[in-house]
Amino acid sequence: MPLIQVHLNRSVFDAHHEDIGRAIHEAQVEALGIPDDDRFQIFQPHGSGELKFDPGYNGVDRRDLLVIRVIAVHMYPTATKQAFFRRVVDKLEPLGIRREDVLICLTENGFEDWYAGRN
Repeated sequence: MPLIQVHLNRSVFDAHHEDIGRAIHEAQVEALGIPDDDRFQIFQPHGSGELKFDPGYNGVDRRDLLVIRVIAVHMYPTATKQAFFRRVVDKLEPLGIRREDVLICLTENGFEDWYAGRN
């Protein structure tokens, strides 16, 4: 049960939050193999000046910032996580979200760290 948190500019949220949520979820189903009904997403839109980033960090031409934070149980090999990252940016690009403007962080913990409505 990955938990997704998305930080993005208010204008991008207003225009695309449904499609962004769908794209991220589809990438999870396809790359991570989660069940289709395992969708838990929190969107946090930000106003002008609230998202700070270096536009040239690591040699990337950033013009905006969309942060996707994933918290998941430790069970995915590196190649699977990298495939998930690629699927996400591939699915966001048709929405006009440049892959250079996306930052994804996947943090893992154990099954014992989760409660999802029942034991």
